[in-house]
Amino acid sequence: MGIMEPDRGEVLFDGEPITRDQRAQIGYMPEERGLYPKQNLEGQLAYLAELKGVPRRRAVKDARDYLDRFGLGDRRKDLLESLSLGNQQRVQIIASIMSQPNCLVLDEPFSGLDPKAIDDMSEVLRDVTRQGVPVLFSSHQLDMVDRLCDEMVALSGGEVKAAGDLESLTRGRPLRYRAVLRPTDWPGRIDGVQVIEHVQSGDHDIAIFETHDPGAAHRLMRDGVQKDVIVEFSRVVPTLSEIYQEVVS
Repeated sequence: MGIMEPDRGEVLFDGEPITRDQRAQIGYMPEERGLYPKQNLEGQLAYLAELKGVPRRRAVKDARDYLDRFGLGDRRKDLLESLSLGNQQRVQIIASIMSQPNCLVLDEPFSGLDPKAIDDMSEVLRDVTRQGVPVLFSSHQLDMVDRLCDEMVALSGGEVKAAGDLESLTRGRPLRYRAVLRPTDWPGRIDGVQVIEHVQSGDHDIAIFETHDPGAAHRLMRDGVQKDVIVEFSRVVPTLSEIYQEVVS
């Protein structure tokens, strides 16, 4: 975004060094709100859109439409400072998309939002990507990253620790399975399978197994069914938070 000069390296846009004109076509939302607290919502949204080249009449109409969509239509003449932090965040995201940018860069876009606002913003971002506009956002809310992103980059200490889609990030990790068992001493000993946890829970035992061989997991399940000890057998999919903690440790 040109806010800081890089110590080294370069930023490419469509394979070429990014220019000032290209930056002007990027919708940007900083984590720290960059709006005018003592200006009304409709006026400043229209003004910011005009700075990006949107004609005045369309800018006003778009500001009203987006405020309605985010549940703020009845407050369009209110000052920004009169809104809750969550509602200020809604106005901030509207400001970043008002000019119909060719790329969106968002820093912690879901910070301070209630569940309804999160759903609204998620749908807006999906609409943007359906129009072919890429969205790059940073977030510590990994459930939202998992929910929305096609590809992810894990950063730690300024270094890229992992990058790719969820499938590529989990590739090479051991497969984990959870079995609910009738009370038994059955250890589930199958070549290539490791029991990492086995505890009693109510009327059943719960065992967690790990393996790198999907075939070994199938043999384990078949052995348990034949011995009539397995009540339930399911794959345990790692969360993005678990993956992140593993790659940055």
